[in-house]
Amino acid sequence: MKKMVLPVLGGILIAIFSGCGAGSSKGAAGGSGMSYEEIQKQAESFVPSTGKPGGEIVLSTISDPKSFNPITSTETSTTYFTNLMYEGLLRKNGVTLEMEPNIAERWESSEDGLSWTFFIRAGVEWSDGAPLSAYDVEFTFNELIYNRDVVPNSSRDIFTLDGKRIIVKALDSTKVSFTLPVPFAPFLNSLSQEILPKHKHSEAVARKTFPTSLSIRTPPAEMVVNGPFLLDSYISSQRVIFKRNPRYWKKDAEGNSLPYLDRLVYMIAADQNAELLKFVQGETDYFFAKGENFPELKRAEKTSGFTVYRLGPSTGSSFIVFNQNLMPDPKTGKPYVSPQKLEWFRNDNFRKAIAHVIDKENMVRIVMNGLGYPQLSPKTPAEGFFYNPDVVKYPYDPKKALEILAQDGFVIPASKNEFLRDKNGNIVEFSLVTNSGNNVRINIAEIIRKDLQDIGIKVHFQVLEFNSIIQKMDNPPFDWDCILLGLTGGEEPHFGRNVWHSTGTLHMWYPRQTTPSTPWEARIDTIFDLGVKEIDRAKRKELYDEWQRIAAEKSPFIYTVLAERIECIWNKFENVNPNMNSGLLHNLEYFYIK
Repeated sequence: MKKMVLPVLGGILIAIFSGCGAGSSKGAAGGSGMSYEEIQKQAESFVPSTGKPGGEIVLSTISDPKSFNPITSTETSTTYFTNLMYEGLLRKNGVTLEMEPNIAERWESSEDGLSWTFFIRAGVEWSDGAPLSAYDVEFTFNELIYNRDVVPNSSRDIFTLDGKRIIVKALDSTKVSFTLPVPFAPFLNSLSQEILPKHKHSEAVARKTFPTSLSIRTPPAEMVVNGPFLLDSYISSQRVIFKRNPRYWKKDAEGNSLPYLDRLVYMIAADQNAELLKFVQGETDYFFAKGENFPELKRAEKTSGFTVYRLGPSTGSSFIVFNQNLMPDPKTGKPYVSPQKLEWFRNDNFRKAIAHVIDKENMVRIVMNGLGYPQLSPKTPAEGFFYNPDVVKYPYDPKKALEILAQDGFVIPASKNEFLRDKNGNIVEFSLVTNSGNNVRINIAEIIRKDLQDIGIKVHFQVLEFNSIIQKMDNPPFDWDCILLGLTGGEEPHFGRNVWHSTGTLHMWYPRQTTPSTPWEARIDTIFDLGVKEIDRAKRKELYDEWQRIAAEKSPFIYTVLAERIECIWNKFENVNPNMNSGLLHNLEYFYIK
């Protein structure tokens, strides 16, 4: 499932990006000159060496966690941490992206794909010593995911098929069955869903306090987990510290307990410049770099003890989104968004004109130091099979934008000192907000502000703390006009259902609709409802190709640019396995100090 990004496969990638200047396929892993394809082949044949316990890795982030609740989280500022603490029945291989056994050691299914049985791995324990059982799986789905009192809840969107629940039942402590109401093509891919302990949270569910029971104020000792790391301490705006879970089930090839590292320390930095400084000074061990950092890091790499890896185009997305929410304020009966702004924001041609004003090439050149690519639609070439390059494109063309606006009744300014006005004489002005700490995003927002200003639109640019933006987007009075944000990516389209289905909690421009507000939203709803049940992969692709065409044509998200994946790590760690799909940190449980 997709989450909002705080900081943000396969053979198609090499063909598309080969020969694209700084983004060509000859990006090097640690200066070796290997192509991205060679990096990936090497990653697939990697065998971790036997490590020794002890030590720590120091990482950084630019935002505090919003909570430590994996069920109610909708943003990566939370899941960044909860992914270390909780695991699901299956897990995605960080290199191949194939699903593989995890808490469930094996599974069986019926021929029609509607009935599944998963067998819980023997000896798996919760961090408090209680055995993990099929009853915990049953509880997680029936009492948490499908519980209407547990909100927000992105997982419920994913596991609701044709408006119906999956029947989840523990057959005994070692076996759990899933009975699907309709075929669900990405079912196995969805089972990285975190499992939570029944014995710890059933009382909170009964009291209807579960959504707040894993808050940032919850004592770490009360957080019972099944992942490789336990929360040790959290100091707001300073650090989040995890310690090794001694009861974690996973072993290395020689039977030694994983993870090897004793601690993970996350330093909370003010912004990406501070993150970079901490990394080059050796205060942190890893840095997810931006294109603007690349020359400096490559120079420092020659005399330092770290390695810079270029690993191909990133997944995910970066976009601006306008508030199209028609919902009325219950106190006044009037829409939360002013009528004149709604008239602009809900106008397809207005959004198309804005798309033509955004200078993506300028963003790549100035902000990313040439290490990036214009983004066209919801999926990226790095996301493999379901990516559709055949969508409408909006090249930078202010003249074209003004023509579109004029045809729609907007009054074009006669000079640079005047503003664009709508057909009723209102000055076209709105606020543009993005999150603090992300310098690349702030710089992109500045370019957007200037581009819009150049055609006479008055933009009030603000930088707010990430969780404050999420609060505005998720809750009445929905006090925002236009936001620059991002979403995580992935190869499975259905996991974007909570964003693209009109009922979804992350349908940002107008969330939680009772019925689709436009015919094109209704069609996207239909595509996602059909696509999730279509077992034939080629037919699924036809559906999701259409979705990408509609998304590009209607532009509820106006896309910006896609970054090169550049990751850096100090050379004191063994078992680092760079790859295009997951970067450097996908196998942290195998890291150990040289």
